[in-house]
Formats: sequence, structure tokens, C-alpha cells
Amino acid sequence: MIRGLLLGVIWMIYYCICPSFQQETSFVYNRFDQAEADRTLHLDGSARIVPRSGALQLTNATDRQIGHAFFKRPIEFEPSESVSFSTHFVCALLPGGEKSGHGVAFVVSHSLDFIGAEATRYFGIFNQNGSISTRVLAVELDISLASELKDISENHVGIDVNSAESIISANASYFSDKDGKKKDIKLLSGDPIQVWVDYEGTTLNISLAPLKNQKPSRPLLSSKSINLTSILQSRRMFVGFSGATGSINAYQYILGWSFSKSMASLQSIDISKLPKVPRSSNNKMSTNLVLDALLGLIGFLVLGLLVGAYLYRRNLYAEVREEWEKEFGPLRYSYKSLYKATKGFSRNEFLGKGGFGEVFKGTLSRSREMREVAVKRVSHNGEEGMKQFVAEIVCMGSLKHRSLVPLLGYCRRKKELLLVSEYMPNGSLDHFLFNHESSSLPWWRRLAILKDIASALSYLHTEADQVVIHRDIKAANVMLDAEYNGRLGDFGMSRLYDRGADPTTTAAVGTVGYMAPELTTMGASTGTDVYAFGVFLLEVTCGRRPVEPGFSAAKRFLIKWVSECWRRTSLVDARDPRLIEFSSQEVEKVLKLGLLCANLAPDARPSMEQVVQYLNGSVDLPVFWPNSPGIGVMAFSSSPLVLPSLSLTSSSANSSMFITHSVLYGSGR
Repeated sequence: MIRGLLLGVIWMIYYCICPSFQQETSFVYNRFDQAEADRTLHLDGSARIVPRSGALQLTNATDRQIGHAFFKRPIEFEPSESVSFSTHFVCALLPGGEKSGHGVAFVVSHSLDFIGAEATRYFGIFNQNGSISTRVLAVELDISLASELKDISENHVGIDVNSAESIISANASYFSDKDGKKKDIKLLSGDPIQVWVDYEGTTLNISLAPLKNQKPSRPLLSSKSINLTSILQSRRMFVGFSGATGSINAYQYILGWSFSKSMASLQSIDISKLPKVPRSSNNKMSTNLVLDALLGLIGFLVLGLLVGAYLYRRNLYAEVREEWEKEFGPLRYSYKSLYKATKGFSRNEFLGKGGFGEVFKGTLSRSREMREVAVKRVSHNGEEGMKQFVAEIVCMGSLKHRSLVPLLGYCRRKKELLLVSEYMPNGSLDHFLFNHESSSLPWWRRLAILKDIASALSYLHTEADQVVIHRDIKAANVMLDAEYNGRLGDFGMSRLYDRGADPTTTAAVGTVGYMAPELTTMGASTGTDVYAFGVFLLEVTCGRRPVEPGFSAAKRFLIKWVSECWRRTSLVDARDPRLIEFSSQEVEKVLKLGLLCANLAPDARPSMEQVVQYLNGSVDLPVFWPNSPGIGVMAFSSSPLVLPSLSLTSSSANSSMFITHSVLYGSGR
């Protein structure tokens, strides 16, 4: 008694509290790609989802095949429910040769066990003795005439119960409500045909129509003596399709399918989304004059195609080479090698699109070693300045630091410039910060990345052969290698100058929110890079962008908000809420360092060498407060801030050229 009571409680919990675990009662497939991805269909035999088409194919023009495609979960009915269903599907039958083949059947089955079924005119569910292993109700769309099965024609629809011999059948046709009469329809036309099967009580109705017609008001077949519960001997059933080929073949496709326990809840198939009927090149069509004329025309064009192919191959790998490029020979890649590495710049190898071009993944083979690279295609017009541009690219390629994305070389072709860099398998940092569908980076990893980028900037400012000002430091331009180490990339806005020369320029470029206030008056400098790095420190720690228009006014500007949190003695509250395990001291130090680097006064900012020391803990941060001059003020604030004892002088730009094309991974994110 106790055991029975316990089972009853479990049964009530299952059906009342956990309805999501019960079987689905309604579904629709406008094509079957998603069904394949979700694995909601049980396919066996020759049944498959046609790649790229999305059509469900039961059989092809191969002898003696069986193809089954059933909804994987059984449809179950409660004792209080009436056993009924309604389905709508679109099918297409194509001849596999000069003779017609066998048709297709919609099947309601007791189980998915069809052992003993024959791959002939028995639809893959019966044999000459009927249905042995399981009990079925089938609606057949038959395109062969089997006299022993009492078929009425080679183009008919029938209702089968545990046998391929129909209990009722009719020649394929549909009632045209527009014309008020019945019209014939050819099943083996290759055209999509709509089929409706509705069962309620003991009545089974079957209707057909061409693809663009509405459901007819009168069914083609109607039987009022079908007891589905008696046929299946249960209140549980599987639904799907079956087809077979004997020695006479046909292609059998299901293009769309909708099913429900009731006609009222049956979802509509979106005809516009259905896949096109695949047309097989193996169909044996009768030779006629039109075909002969086409073959003659193809033969006439062969010579022209061969000549065109030769010219295409000759120009496919054509490059632009000039005398001055010889000195850069070791850094130049052939277009042919890049074309093959990216599989012809296939969309399958596409990584992304930035403000200056598209990026593709490639695999280069050099000295018997395979190397993964990123190849950027940049368009350029004219040759003016190209020599200097390539020279600057080569100079960038000479930068050697573990936290920089290495630039490996370049190629020139017609109006394209191709730039080759090392492939970063984990993409850009901003994906992990702002895409909440991806996993968040832990604090220790974020701090390590900040140290990586600080070290890279210190190298660019103080250790490289020439001073390099990056001018576009942000999370989108920080790439992550296989071990999630930070690599600074995208030197598309960078510029180089000799040590001791004046670095400033009047050109104000960068990304809003990261641009220092003096850019418009004094131009870029190492100090403007420090400002952007300060914003980057806050961005990584807080997990948000410098400006968030959708936020409230108090939280809209990141620098101002972090400063306000500090004023309220709750600085650590500004951190990314997704951070769980972290050091409060480290978080506060990084946020304070970010505010110090983003000081409105250039002279009050530390150098990148000092920033590295602060982050590594070898030097303590200077003492300052949220109300200190220049702290917590946005560069584009509408309220001007008067800073004492600051001397800001503008200087003329030197003649050094700055790069106008993106070198690595596109900054236009």
C-alpha cells in the first residue's frame, strides 16, 4: 500500500510539476536543417537530410532501399483525452528512370521496429503477409500498379491498416473550390504536393492540393470506420514517413511537415521557406531535339571555355610588383600561397570584418611546417604613398614583443593589399567582456591580460627602434592567443617617429571614449596612449564600455561612474558583477590606476614604464583622491574643468606618415 501510494505521488509530480518532460504534441518543420541539428528525427536506412537543401530524402535511385524518417518522441494520449491528430506535409516524387517507381507513405505506428519489411512495393513497412513486427495505419501515395494488392491505378491515394492492400483508395486529385470541381493531380510530376491527414473520433480524412493552393473544402478520401486505438492497441504512437524502392526506382522527398494532436492547434507551414525540390543529374530523360541542340551548343562553347579557363588561371594569381619592393622580399608572400591557404578566401574561413577590410583564416605551409595565419584584404586606390606605406608595414613587422600580434608580411595584387599576421584562436577580448552568452574571464586572467598590454605599450614607447604611438587602444584591438594571453593588435591608426623628434600631430583619430582631450589641440603622443590605456583598465575591470547610452545619467560615463563609486567609499562595487573570486585590493588598485592614467591633465599621467611597475607591485601608486584635479572627468564633458599649474602647448606635426590602413584584425568593431 505504501509502495503504491509512493508511485502515485511520483506520477502526479511527473505530470503536474514537470510537463516539459512529457512528449511534444505539436511541431512544424519548414525545412529539416534544424531537425538534424536538434536530432528530433529518427532516420534509418537510406533516409537523410540533403546538405544545404534542407529537404528530407527517403530514397534515391538505388535498387532495394528502405528509408524511414520518424519523429523521435512518441505521441501519447491521457486516458481522459480523445485519440486524434492532424498533419500537413509537402512532398515531391521524382522518377529515377524511364519507368515510374514506388511511392511514399505517411505512417502512424505502434513502434519503430519494422523488421521483416520488404524494400519493394510494400513502402518499407509491410511485406506480402502484411505487417508482422508492428501495427500501423498508413496513408499511401502510390505511383505503381500492383494487381495482387488490388491497386486501382499507378497514381492513387490509399488508406492501409496493417497491410499494403488499401481498405479504401482513390485516384490522385483535389477539389478546386475556385472552379467547383475535382481536378487530377500527378503524384510523379516532381512538383511539390500538399497533403492533409485529419483523424478525429473514427473519421479519417485525406486531402491533396498543389503547392500554392489552400486546403480544399472537400477531402479526397474519407473513412468513418477507423479505430486508431484498436489498430495500435495503445494510446501511444509514432508518426513519420516511409518509402522503399524495388527494381523500379524513384526519388522521394518531404519538404515540410506540421503535426498536432488537434486540427485547431496545427501550425501552418511557411511555403516561402520550403527547400526547392532537388533535381538529380542521374535522371534518365528521353533524348529529344531540344537536348540535342543543347549538347551541340555546349560542344560549340567548349573551346571558348577552355580559352577562358586558361586566361583565368593565368590572371588568378597575378600580382603587382615594383622595383623598390626587392628590399622587402623576405616579407612578401605570393598571392597564390595566400589564395590556397584561405581556400580561395572561402566564406568558411571568414573571421570578421573591420573598418579597413575583411579577415580570413589561412594555413600556410613553409619548410614542411603548417602555420595558421590571419589574412586581411585591404582595398586601395592609386599608388600614391604606397612605397612609404609598405615601408611602414615592414617597420611594424620588425617589432618583436611577446604581447604584440606579430605581422608576418604582405602581398600586393591589383587594387588589393593583403596583410598577413599570426592567427589568434580565441579572438578579441571584447567578445568575452561584452558578449554575455560567452563565458566570462576570471579576475586573475583579466589582470594578466592588463599586464600583457601594459608591457607591450611600454615596449612600443621606450624600447622599439622607433617610438610607436598606437592611437587606438581598446578591448576590441586586444587579441587572445591559444593560452588566453593578451596580444595588442590593429596598428591601423599607429604612427612611428624617431626618438627625440616631435611626435605630435593635429590629426585627431581614435575611438570615442578612449580619446584624450588634448588630441584636438596638441595631437597624438605617448600620453594619449596612456589615457586610452587608463580607460581600457576600467573597461576590463568593470566589464562595460566607456560610454553606455542606455544607462542612467549617473552610470552612463564609465570614468565618472568609477570616480563616484570611489567618493562613496565603495570603489570595488564598480567591478564587473560577473567577477566572483577576486582580490579587493587588486581591483581597487587597477581602478585607481585607470583613473590616474585617464587624468584630464597630460602631465599628471604616468608613463607606461611606471604603469608596468604599478601593476607588478614593484612601486606603490601615488596618493591622490577622487576630488583631485583632473580625476574622474570625461574628455568630452560639457562642463570645462580649469586645472591649475598646467601648461598645454600645441606643436606642429612632423612629416612622419601615419598608417591609413588597418594592419591587424580590423578596428571597426
